[in-house]
Amino acid sequence: MKNYFRNWNFMRLLRLAMGILIIIQGFMDNQWMFVALGGLFSLMPLLNIGYCGTSSCSTSFPKSNKKTDEITYEEVR
Repeated sequence: MKNYFRNWNFMRLLRLAMGILIIIQGFMDNQWMFVALGGLFSLMPLLNIGYCGTSSCSTSFPKSNKKTDEITYEEVR
């Protein structure tokens, strides 16, 4: 369990707290759609799946130290 919480950052904790607050507010107002949405928003940080803009949609760049030669262009008439 100690290893599970090792990779948690501030934004992940904030998303979990907001999801729990949405669930509580949904129960207090008897709005079951908010309870369902709060459950969805709470599961996302727990399962470490994210929205676009987080690590799930990022692209990786190749790590190479190759230098490209300077390209010369020739005018065609």
